[in-house]
Amino acid sequence: MTTWIWAGVAVVLFGMYLSWTAGRLDRLHARIDAARAALDAQLVRRASVAIELATSSLLDPAASLLLLDAAHAARQAEDEQREVAESQLSLALRAVFAESAQVAALVAAPGGEEAVRDLTAAVRRVPMARRFHNDAVRAARAVREHRLVRYFRLAGKAPFPMAFEMDDTPPAALTPEGAPS
Repeated sequence: MTTWIWAGVAVVLFGMYLSWTAGRLDRLHARIDAARAALDAQLVRRASVAIELATSSLLDPAASLLLLDAAHAARQAEDEQREVAESQLSLALRAVFAESAQVAALVAAPGGEEAVRDLTAAVRRVPMARRFHNDAVRAARAVREHRLVRYFRLAGKAPFPMAFEMDDTPPAALTPEGAPS
């Protein structure tokens, strides 16, 4: 009789552990969704600021065209091509703002200081948002790789979380180290 009681307690405790693990995994998936939404918002903000700057006539025509094309492609990209398009926008930003003298000339133009401030803020937030998203993905993957999670299918029908890999290196001229004096 005592053996049955201990076996019942063990089954209940095991069930509680599985329930807790499933709840934890659900919270991690919600965290991924929130981090992805924040990342999307920052990417859209960066592309919007780049488009606004490209159409403001503050840049030379070649730089405006390069920036406008890359920013428009990033905004219109489908999910499968989003990482590549965002990386190309990063490359275009680095090409347009390669030197701090270019940024200093832009700041000196009327309305340029606000445009540079907005672009700098947008460019600096993207790597942080991507890092938060990828950290959430890494945590969920670690839990999903446990044998019990796989055997008991605790992840349900949730898709396997994928990291967002892109080139998000900001232009040196827009970083504190490379900012114009």
